[in-house]
Amino acid sequence: MSNVDTLKKFSFCLLPFAFCLGIGAAEAQQYPVKPIRFVAPFAPGGGTDFIARVAAQKLTEAVKQQVIVENRPGAGGTLGAEVGAKAAPDGYTFTVIAGSYAVNPSLYKLAFDPVGDITPVIQFSQGPFLVVVHPALPIKNMKDLIALAKSKPGGLSYATSGQGSIVHLSTELFLFMAGIKAVHIPYKGTGPAITDTMSGQTQFLFGSIAAVMPVVKQGRLRGIAVTTARRIPALPDIPTIAESGVKGYDVILWHGLIGPKGLPRAIVDRVNADLNKALLAKDMEEKLAADGVSAAGGTPEQFGALIKRDIETWRKVVRMAGVKAE
Repeated sequence: MSNVDTLKKFSFCLLPFAFCLGIGAAEAQQYPVKPIRFVAPFAPGGGTDFIARVAAQKLTEAVKQQVIVENRPGAGGTLGAEVGAKAAPDGYTFTVIAGSYAVNPSLYKLAFDPVGDITPVIQFSQGPFLVVVHPALPIKNMKDLIALAKSKPGGLSYATSGQGSIVHLSTELFLFMAGIKAVHIPYKGTGPAITDTMSGQTQFLFGSIAAVMPVVKQGRLRGIAVTTARRIPALPDIPTIAESGVKGYDVILWHGLIGPKGLPRAIVDRVNADLNKALLAKDMEEKLAADGVSAAGGTPEQFGALIKRDIETWRKVVRMAGVKAE
């Protein structure tokens, strides 16, 4: 049997399942017949909002229907995620989530199951946090930071965008794995955290590439390591935390798209295919690079596995560090 015949036979076998899910082959081909909503669980202007709007534009072009971004901020992104999870599974409401989605189950009492009540669709992006220090400190790399922290237990402080944020937990995981201690100074957002680190009020922070690179280029902060397991093309000379002595450390800053539980597979596959294709476009690559990340893509199953893995990782960190939401 040829590959073509096998594919035809496989497709034919799937038709009954598509109808059982409430969507037939003809309906799948017609989708969408009205505008689609992307729920962004954070305020306009942030990284998640940026990713949501870039992806919405690309999907609009692909499906010939308008994709509208609706910002629903609050409670660390849990309010918007709940709206998306409880929407009708008809393919007209999706939620754009960030890595913080995997943190929230350990910090908040959610009104939905973050794994069982969703349908993973696609991972949009991936990138590292960049560890930065005040340039006046005698720290040229991560090994220097660890050595200084060990010589002054609890004498260094680090800034974050807030108590219980993914930045906070990423730093706590590093401290634990490196066997050092530092004082946590939480701020109401990334901007104030960067400002106080530049002024010397705090000594280091983990920040997104987009947020910290402008001041690194100005020489007001020094970048010493990235949090991913591999170096990134945009910063080839900056080593990873793992290769700097903390083996196994790997934290990815990601964004992706989910739908409600019960979203028909035909729709999942359609949206996944359209967005995977969009992520390969040159202009998409440039837009993501401007935000300090790169395209991810892949299957719904791969994205679902990432969500589950990160939920378990951050649950362990929350327990280990005794972190509580504000």
